[in-house]
Amino acid sequence: MRMKRRSFVYSSAALVGAGMLSRTKSNADQIHSHRLHAASLMTECANRFLAALDADQRGKAMFPFDTDERMNWHFIPKERKGLPLRDMTPYQRHLASALLAAGLSQAGYIKAVTIMSLEDVLKIIENDSGEHRNPEKYYFSVFGTPSDSGTWGYRIEGHHLSQNYTVVNGKVIDGPSFFGANPAEVRQGPRQGLRTLPKEDDLGMELIRSLDEQQRKIAVVDPIAYKDILTAASRKAALQGQPSGLSVSKMNGRQLETLMALMEEYARNVPDELAEGRMEQINKAGRNIYFAWAGGANRGDLHYYRVQTPSFLIELDDTQDNANHIHSVWRDFTGDFGEDLLQQHYRASH
Repeated sequence: MRMKRRSFVYSSAALVGAGMLSRTKSNADQIHSHRLHAASLMTECANRFLAALDADQRGKAMFPFDTDERMNWHFIPKERKGLPLRDMTPYQRHLASALLAAGLSQAGYIKAVTIMSLEDVLKIIENDSGEHRNPEKYYFSVFGTPSDSGTWGYRIEGHHLSQNYTVVNGKVIDGPSFFGANPAEVRQGPRQGLRTLPKEDDLGMELIRSLDEQQRKIAVVDPIAYKDILTAASRKAALQGQPSGLSVSKMNGRQLETLMALMEEYARNVPDELAEGRMEQINKAGRNIYFAWAGGANRGDLHYYRVQTPSFLIELDDTQDNANHIHSVWRDFTGDFGEDLLQQHYRASH
């Protein structure tokens, strides 16, 4: 059965012309207003969370903004700096959840808490004591002093989840933004059939399978899937050489619709006001979007894909645990950790 699409359907010419989306000045003004609102909401949630902590907890949760720790992100199961959920009281966890929700859409929040809950599934599968696989080992870190007009940030991170936000003068930049799922599909027990990131995986598979022989020769950059996302947990997203894969200019209307749905699935993990910023990046990329694939194109095959533009990068791999273990990420080549906004701020200040 063909996956039901959202209401948008674009012609090939419209998608690869001046941009994938058209924006009016009022739209742009509305986006700017929304971004200010996002900063205010994040500030309010962060301050309420911090106010609920005792001195020892705040010592774990708070860091200077300019510390290297702000960019020390990862997605493997390991100890981290920050205040973990397991060291919080029930009401503190509620406030922590509010801070998580402030940086995500409803769909993104559901993905995040489901990812956390998969630690219980792994605990059963691996017969773990609960120390290595623990859904309360997710760490909350605040960098700087939260304010609507200041410069600060926060991170929520643990196994297969890393959400990073930077606020500069009332504007918010999100990224890196990582979601993973192990298992990608729960195949036993009471939660059998659960898939945490189905659209990210299914839309990529649908797109590669829709390509004809000539298109596939260009899109498939390696017959063997990479073992992980290529950017890994690097502080700055970078790929070697020029963009590879199939250009949107070589796709037909149906293929472009699938690619658009795939990119929007990632864009809509964050609140509308931040998602509009991601959609603007898609719009500005125009024809300069490439889809690359590695590995097999049948269900159960180890596989990897990426969507690359001048400004952002999407990567997904499903190669571990017999192709039942997903890593997916949205990276900004120059804007991760708010680098673009910070440079503009420093230039204006000096």
